[in-house]
Amino acid sequence: MQHIEPGTRALVLAGGGAAGNAWELGLVAGLAEGGVDVTDADVVIGTSAGATVAAQVTSGTSAAGLYAAVLAESPSVPGAQAPRGTARDVGDGPRHGPARRVSGATYLEWSDAVIAAAEDASDMRRRMGAAALQRDSSGGADAARWRDVVAGRLPSLSWPQQRVLIAAVDARTGEPVVFDRDSGVALADAVAASTSAMTPYRIGDGWYINGGYRRSENADLATGSERVLVLSPFGGRSRMPTAWRMDLASQVQDLRAAGSRVQTVFPDAGAGDVFDANALDPSTRQQAARGGYAQGRSLAGSVAGLWH
Repeated sequence: MQHIEPGTRALVLAGGGAAGNAWELGLVAGLAEGGVDVTDADVVIGTSAGATVAAQVTSGTSAAGLYAAVLAESPSVPGAQAPRGTARDVGDGPRHGPARRVSGATYLEWSDAVIAAAEDASDMRRRMGAAALQRDSSGGADAARWRDVVAGRLPSLSWPQQRVLIAAVDARTGEPVVFDRDSGVALADAVAASTSAMTPYRIGDGWYINGGYRRSENADLATGSERVLVLSPFGGRSRMPTAWRMDLASQVQDLRAAGSRVQTVFPDAGAGDVFDANALDPSTRQQAARGGYAQGRSLAGSVAGLWH
């Protein structure tokens, strides 16, 4: 059994598109307003859109400032939506829900076919990486453009002093990858890799795809922490077969079996119906952020029981 470090706390930030990013920022700000600063976690784990949040909330910028920035955005803020013909910040989201104004349905159809053909999780990762590599005809130009978008979202391009883990998958081998400040990879590159989906992201000689294909929320990376708080925009749902144990429920079960205390938080009705195919739509961000903020304030007492 993994050794549990007394007093250690992990914040897990899952993927969820433009809406999920805004909801998580709002929630963290609402918790802070309620007296619970979860950004002081011993380890912050980010996946896909949650990787962006991880870099944002550990940058030294206040949660209130990040929340205010979302509310100040134009609905067509540059970088809030994926580049045309690609899908970013999505990972292992739900398959159901209408396609509204964005390429979410195209992405879901493409990735669902890859998942359906796979024998297990490792096979799925290999197939997903191969399919993404096959789609990329830009010679790395798309990756360069995506880095600029990601870098523009981050208050700081330097890794923070506290421990931040960002999940991705090696597109060539299908092997899970976890970046941190000791990986020799720039923060913006790590986040860009974790948020890439239909086309891969290049770092040096390597190519990477979305961290949600490693495992849904990647809460298992918190193993060894005494207390774990998981923010999951997609409500713990997974498109992968249950037998693969990539879903959040399986990860929470394993964490608790190892001795961790775990609390999960999912969006409530206040965030709006924005966590399906249209989670990529930037027009969802302000409602999602406001819903997250109100939810964070209302949950501060129960989260304080875990965090403090």
